[in-house]
Amino acid sequence: MTKKIDALCKLYSAWKGKVIMKKKFLSLLLTAALTLSMAACGGAEEPAGGEAADTGNSQSGGTEEVVSDAGTGSTEEGDKELTIQCWDSFNVDAMKKAIEIYTAEHPDVSIVVQEALSADIQKTAQISAMSESYDSLPDIFLMDDQVFAKYLQNYPEIFTDLTDSGIPFGDFAASKVANSVKDGKNYGVPYDSNTVIACYRTDYLAEAGYTIEDLTDITWDQFITIGEDVLAKTGMPMLTNVQGEPDLLNMIMQSAGISVFDENGKIDLVDNEGVKVAMEVYIDLVEKGILQEQIDWSGYQGSINNGNVVGTINGSWICATIMSTDQAEQAGNWAVTNMPKLNDFEGATNYSAQGGSTWAVSVNCSDYDLAVDFFKSTWASSTEFYDSILVDLGAIATYLPAASSEAYNQKVAYFGDEAIYSKIVSYGGQIPTINKGIYWSEEKEALGVAISMVMAGTSDLDSAIADAQQNVEFNTGQ
Repeated sequence: MTKKIDALCKLYSAWKGKVIMKKKFLSLLLTAALTLSMAACGGAEEPAGGEAADTGNSQSGGTEEVVSDAGTGSTEEGDKELTIQCWDSFNVDAMKKAIEIYTAEHPDVSIVVQEALSADIQKTAQISAMSESYDSLPDIFLMDDQVFAKYLQNYPEIFTDLTDSGIPFGDFAASKVANSVKDGKNYGVPYDSNTVIACYRTDYLAEAGYTIEDLTDITWDQFITIGEDVLAKTGMPMLTNVQGEPDLLNMIMQSAGISVFDENGKIDLVDNEGVKVAMEVYIDLVEKGILQEQIDWSGYQGSINNGNVVGTINGSWICATIMSTDQAEQAGNWAVTNMPKLNDFEGATNYSAQGGSTWAVSVNCSDYDLAVDFFKSTWASSTEFYDSILVDLGAIATYLPAASSEAYNQKVAYFGDEAIYSKIVSYGGQIPTINKGIYWSEEKEALGVAISMVMAGTSDLDSAIADAQQNVEFNTGQ
């Protein structure tokens, strides 16, 4: 599908000198691209979360959910309407709950939720910007946090400025809000929590003579010492990760405020002390057997669910994976704490982010005031709403006031009867904000290759970093 769409884009480039034909041609291009997308992706799955593979949620396409006071999506003349696009039934259900709360007080409002692949939402946004024709954009759409900045930089015309909307952006974790800010202006409403947590099996720790307190507020050097001891006494590695995926590396770097892009958005790997220090920690974890690498996401999930590792460090959405196991002995034997910090590196903390997504209001929004009021009444104010999606769906908020609600302070039996959700929200407010640049995908791929080369013994660390820098520069035209 991608090759066909790229071919169409190249065809457009050949026509772009003919200004009078541009809109007509790109209108046809958009129709063709979306037709190809639906034909190719109707029943396909694309992992969701950080870039997509991180939450383990599948993204199905082609399904349309309709929510309104009548349940049909039809409205009488004069009624108000909004159309929303997001991926995965998990996100659709969360939005449906927000709509239920809002329409209970606004019966004249009808809201249609369309389920589509994250990649298709991005493609629609890109082609709409290229064609300068925005009719195919929904009123509101969900955008992956890892690419939000890229689309905001390259296609700012498709987003609506929400800075003066009255939405209380200060009530959300600052690092989360930063994903949708450009030139000091806000273009998104934060959705799910991407706060990093460390989850460990307390029964395995106890076998080696440790408690969760021993893993709280520690450094990576301390973690490695404990990890070696736990491995020697139990035979269990402390952590699991997908081979060649630098997600944990990126978490380590953000926890210390380390950016791989400079203030001008250019890749900054060579002579970046933080990058090298973080990579040395990751390599040390693998070489000492403390971190067990898996060949794919399925292996990663399996290592957790089958009890083959002590724990994992990932976005808070990993709780759903942990609780999905059918191994009865795991219930009650999990605990949540913060991640290790990067030793004595200046600015190092025990908090980071991974994955997540944010809502955007498109330039094609038919009723800006309605869209803003909807968000101000639900996603940006209602602890009732966040309580409901936590209890019903396991969706964890990045909305800071939610931490004080009754639901967020309920004890979770699976995690040793601890109120883990209020803890997670409080962690979110302490994550360092960094410049993630607009080439996150390219950076991730290059660092993944660099780690693999070092681990395979085909390159030393400095050379691998230099190659990664060169690859990103080449792929982004810097």
